[in-house]
Amino acid sequence: MKVIVFQLAGKEYVIPVHQVQSIEKIMHITRVPKTPSYVKGVLNLRGVVTPIIDLRERFGIETKVADDHSRMIMAKVGELEVGLIVDAANDVLDISPDMIEPQPDVVGSIENTFIEGVAKIDRRLLVLLNLEQVLHPVKQDV
Repeated sequence: MKVIVFQLAGKEYVIPVHQVQSIEKIMHITRVPKTPSYVKGVLNLRGVVTPIIDLRERFGIETKVADDHSRMIMAKVGELEVGLIVDAANDVLDISPDMIEPQPDVVGSIENTFIEGVAKIDRRLLVLLNLEQVLHPVKQDV
């Protein structure tokens, strides 16, 4: 399975390539009132109004100001298109299913329901996210 690797707070996460539409530099985001704090607003990208989620804030990781490395991963899960703000996105890897292990009981501060498993490649530990779970409450909030 091909995955996109991205960074958040010094850790590496992956999502399947088939869920990724594009990777963009940070653009102007229009704030939307009465949404959860991790929903940064919406963005009109190529004629599609897309909600933008700050994954650091969604996972309860200390937020940081976007810099030159920050990216928005434009992803699609079912009918929902969403932009995910990450610290950096710079790698595409092939992971075979037998490399993916169940998540350990404790994986930092991220809710276990967000994690599908972990893969060890060389000295890298990659956390495979379950985007459907990450976005679950967003579907109702947006």
